[in-house]
Amino acid sequence: MTARILVVDDIPANVKLLEAKLMAEYFEVLSASDGPTALEVATQEMPDLVLLDVMMPGMDGFEVCTRLKSSPETSHIPVVMVTALSDVSDRVRGLEAGADDFLTKPVNDIALFARVRSLARLKVMMDELRVRQAASGRDPVLEQKKLGSEEETANARILLAEANELVAEKVVGYLSEAGHTIDRRTNVAEALELGCRESYDLMIVSLFLGDEDGLRLCSQFRTQEETRHVPILLVLEEENLPQLAKGLDLGVTDYLIKPIDSNELRARSRTQIRRRRYHDMLREMLQQSVSLAYTDGLTGVYNRRYMNAHLDRKIMEIAESAKPVSVMLFDIDKFKDVNDTHGHAAGDAILKSLSLRVADSIRDFDLLARYGGEEFVVIMPDTASVIAITIAERVRRRVAEEKFQTVELGDPLEVTISIGVATTTDPMEIADSLLARADAALYQAKRSGRNRVVAAQPLTQAEREPVIAQIVSNNDQSKVS
Repeated sequence: MTARILVVDDIPANVKLLEAKLMAEYFEVLSASDGPTALEVATQEMPDLVLLDVMMPGMDGFEVCTRLKSSPETSHIPVVMVTALSDVSDRVRGLEAGADDFLTKPVNDIALFARVRSLARLKVMMDELRVRQAASGRDPVLEQKKLGSEEETANARILLAEANELVAEKVVGYLSEAGHTIDRRTNVAEALELGCRESYDLMIVSLFLGDEDGLRLCSQFRTQEETRHVPILLVLEEENLPQLAKGLDLGVTDYLIKPIDSNELRARSRTQIRRRRYHDMLREMLQQSVSLAYTDGLTGVYNRRYMNAHLDRKIMEIAESAKPVSVMLFDIDKFKDVNDTHGHAAGDAILKSLSLRVADSIRDFDLLARYGGEEFVVIMPDTASVIAITIAERVRRRVAEEKFQTVELGDPLEVTISIGVATTTDPMEIADSLLARADAALYQAKRSGRNRVVAAQPLTQAEREPVIAQIVSNNDQSKVS
């Protein structure tokens, strides 16, 4: 995925070097040469991540980071501090200032790109929760909150997966002194079983668990619903840094290089626990703030009213982010036959089961809504057409490959869906137009034999102009009436 990166350094050559590396990987780059400018650019441009030099005249990187994290407007932006300093005390100072990571010059390209992509993905998910909270119509309480406090990071439950007795003893000792409760397991199977059974604020996983691969455990944690959102701190030797990129791609949220320093371990653990509890707070507030007026009474997913408001917001954001928005419109094939044969109670049961199955197949930051009857919509922000089609195919297969079994049906019933996908990169395209293109693609899927995915063609300029003119005309008429 792409992202907007703010590079802050008082040496132009360093800025140019990082800019060239990031642009080669298709990231958009902003720059600032001093602390005050960095704060101004961050507030105005809202980048996805800040790469911040520490040693700058006047306002150094530590102060810039502290100010970014203390402002409600920018506290959610990930910060990676970049410096020639290599002392553990400097890393700890950066982490305590609120930094999400600390890279030492010369910057390792593998660690740089892996960290940028990992933090950008995390910010997308957090931003999506914030957007949904704002769309619910309640007061923006989150804007008044910082990313946790010291009290909110205390008394955490931590799962440690470490086979080495000496390392485990040090980790348990360091974190117990900080007031946390640590449960330790020495192999993949036991750690996975405990992680799924109990609730943890953080999981610390060694790259090697005896003869077993710690990355395998990280991957399994990310596939389980119970552990999908729990932060993972990977512990590894410096010589194993090339494997870090794979770990971050799998969902590892931070890492620690041996030999383990007690202060750095506590600082990194505190950062991840704070982020975990902030994430939980977001979700809890969202659940509390979204009233029944925004949910479908039968399936429990969002209704058409909420979906329209959310889609309007995501399309408008294209003007600032330049990131595409895709929608997936689907319905159940021959649903009338289901109701006629098995009754409306069975049809309702299938709609509820379908919504659960689809929700389990899409990403955390995608939004599922019931459009009406047996039609559903999935809104996919920051998603190009090829990715949207891939997700739609996954949803289609997930529905078709397993028969539906409900009390109302009796015998298991095979159910399929047809899907239309449409994508826009145009902030001037209205939600109705995007949905109409998805609907046309859905109709084509039906005509082509059902149980398939069809992508809509992009909106041409000739098609776009009358649509906008019609909307303007409708708005003028509504004002007159």
